[in-house]
Amino acid sequence: MTNTTNKGNSAAVEAPFSLKAIIPPLMAIIVGMIMVILDSTAVNVAVPNLVQYFATDLKTVQWAITGYTLALAAVIPLAGYMTDRFGSKQVFLTTIVMFVLGSVLCSVAQTSTQLVIFRVIQGLGGGMVAPIGMAMVFRLAPAERRGSIMGMLGIPMLLAPALGPILSGWLVEYVSWHWIFLINLPIGIVGIILGVKYLPVTEKKGKAHLDIFGIILAPLAFSMLAYGVNQGGGESWTSTGALVGLSVGGVALVLFVIAELMQKHPLLELRVFRSSDFTRGIILSWVTQAALFGSMLFVPLYLQQIRNYTPLETGLILLPQALASGIGMPVGGRLFDKIGARPLLFVGLSVISTALFLLSGVTVDTSLPVIMGCLAMMGLGMGLSMMPVNTHVLNSAPREWVGRVTPLTAAAQQVVVSFAVAGMTGYLTSQITVHMGEMAAGSNPLVAAVQGFNDVFFLSACIALAGVVISLILRKPKTAGSAGTPEGQQADAAVMMGH
Repeated sequence: MTNTTNKGNSAAVEAPFSLKAIIPPLMAIIVGMIMVILDSTAVNVAVPNLVQYFATDLKTVQWAITGYTLALAAVIPLAGYMTDRFGSKQVFLTTIVMFVLGSVLCSVAQTSTQLVIFRVIQGLGGGMVAPIGMAMVFRLAPAERRGSIMGMLGIPMLLAPALGPILSGWLVEYVSWHWIFLINLPIGIVGIILGVKYLPVTEKKGKAHLDIFGIILAPLAFSMLAYGVNQGGGESWTSTGALVGLSVGGVALVLFVIAELMQKHPLLELRVFRSSDFTRGIILSWVTQAALFGSMLFVPLYLQQIRNYTPLETGLILLPQALASGIGMPVGGRLFDKIGARPLLFVGLSVISTALFLLSGVTVDTSLPVIMGCLAMMGLGMGLSMMPVNTHVLNSAPREWVGRVTPLTAAAQQVVVSFAVAGMTGYLTSQITVHMGEMAAGSNPLVAAVQGFNDVFFLSACIALAGVVISLILRKPKTAGSAGTPEGQQADAAVMMGH
């Protein structure tokens, strides 16, 4: 018995350190995740062209982004159930196929409404790619090297944000916006071939419980709240759209929380918030997501609408941000293993907030080196902070609930991003209107538009600064005990990463 145990332990220790064994399945996962990330960054650069092509306004096209992120959030909680029921490999490959089909539909959209609907289909396909993919990576990574391996994984993944805006800009300018979606077809085919050949087959679990109430109430709550935030920020917080969205979404959210707390096998394990370390970490994660992704949409808009740069030029201007992030992420991963999350998050968020404060002072003719310098700072701060905060959150979850933390963190962050995009888009629209009304007759309307962008960047900077303050109260997670362990819950480090 002792010899068998020793052999098992030896295999468990040695296998993760074999890079030859890790690289092929890692490549299959990376290709699938790159496709999803590439699509998100590519659409941001194409927004002005989509507004023009469909002869609509920014708020309407923005729903192609918000609808996509909400669809991601809606299916992410299903990741645990689906993998238990059908196995990780099968679900991962199926979601890639669905994402590719959604991409093809987006490429043939004839109206802005069709584009929003097809983007939702695309999001339903792509939502589970990241949590399932990262769960499989965690199965391959030893605990003591998790930070460095995740940082190493981040390098090729950052090719997508770096190449996405440039590729999108070139396609929009010289080919057609349709190809920002069609490009997913060859990438998806490569991902499917690699996945079929190299992804390990995981065992299906005997019991898989599906929370029907959670599946119904969560998307309703998240989508209606996002709609209410968008209407409130763009029109008035007392408008019919804002009141209906916030009221219906708020009631659905309360019912969702009650339903989840009463369920033995909930869709999202909300009781994990009993851990103060987890709660601090995930709040900081939300603040970081809101500050970064809520503002990243508006830099391409500023460059194209105010400065009249082409989509390709815009993509090239955004390149320093992705490159700096590519430098910061592996550094953050290695340092996390040595010094923990708090110093990295303090430095990273301080850099991000400084960059956003500088961007809040841009004018109609701010020099490109200044803008690109700010973007590089944002990228560096993002690289230093994103992986540490994610890993900190997942490591701070009580051990008995780690299997439920993946969908909770991933879904919550997608919802926060959708709220940030919806709210800041509405805020930009309303602030431009306010500044236009304050201007003297005959003044340059671009000045009012720039002031609107300044207000959005300043708001993002304040959110990031709040994150700096919150980072000071983080502490190294305590070793989770087993008190209150629900029946049937198994601790599994393989599902501790959601994005």
